[in-house]
Amino acid sequence: MFLDHPTITATNSLTEPDRLDRLSRVYGYVMALADGGACERFVEKVSQIHDHKGTLIVFWSDAPSDAEKGYFVHAWASKIGDGSSNVEHEV
Repeated sequence: MFLDHPTITATNSLTEPDRLDRLSRVYGYVMALADGGACERFVEKVSQIHDHKGTLIVFWSDAPSDAEKGYFVHAWASKIGDGSSNVEHEV
């Protein structure tokens, strides 16, 4: 079992705690999308996810593939996420 999950943060999370709940759901969705795929080290590469005013920022410890970036875009654009494609990636 992998226990070192990324840090989850959000702008205004003290006054809008639902942002952290949404990020947790998005993270779970992303992990489900990646499960069983060719991205064997995926879970180890994500160090932090952050919601900054409706933009998802994903921080990576190693450079992600296009497919790995796509998991976050897909999840953030869904009804579980923000419903937008506002996703940025930082290595």
